[in-house]
Amino acid sequence: MGRAFEFRKERKFKRWAKMAVQFTRLGKEIAISVKEGGPHPENNARLRTAIQNAKAVNMPKDRVEAAIKRASEKDSKGYEEYVYEGYGPHGVPVLIETATDNTNRTVANIRSYFTKSGGSLGKTGSLDFIFQRKSIFRFLATDEMNEEELELELIDGGLEELYVESDEEGNDVFVVQTSFEDFGNMQRLLEEKGIETTSAKLERISLSHTALSEEQAADVLKLIDKIEEDDDVQAVYHNME
Repeated sequence: MGRAFEFRKERKFKRWAKMAVQFTRLGKEIAISVKEGGPHPENNARLRTAIQNAKAVNMPKDRVEAAIKRASEKDSKGYEEYVYEGYGPHGVPVLIETATDNTNRTVANIRSYFTKSGGSLGKTGSLDFIFQRKSIFRFLATDEMNEEELELELIDGGLEELYVESDEEGNDVFVVQTSFEDFGNMQRLLEEKGIETTSAKLERISLSHTALSEEQAADVLKLIDKIEEDDDVQAVYHNME
């Protein structure tokens, strides 16, 4: 009984911690979107996407509105977006997207994570041959949706690939992939068709993969976990199989 209680307690804590990280990252994305295109989602596609992503992870509406309001104030701090690239343990390439109000702090932290793990921070663009930026949209599959029909309907939006995966609750989710440049085209098409996405993001897709043993993979995952704990980090990508 005691062990079961502790296990449930630990799972709940991890879920809350994960949610807190998601809210922080989405708050930054909202702030950057407002600074970039204004506080009105109907006229700001990036903000509209950020709000939709926040809704998908149950970020409270008042928290979203507060983030928009703060970012709209003239004296509010702005965030700059930077990408850091390097090689972790066992030569695994790792790419990190950040949003920061202190670049000196961010780069110092990122460099220390790589150094302490036996890896090294590289030059910007050094991993362009491994990671390709793609537009990825996800939405829940319904009984009315037919994969073949969807493929035909989404071609005009720049569809490159359509497949089904399962989310954390075991629900079937359609995943739509387009080029980086077609993000806006696909977003508009999905909105026109009344399809509500659970996430819409620009993600890094690895063009090659590195095979590791369990022990080696554990070394890399330890580095990734450390990086993801950093408040300035928005996303981390690697090419482990």
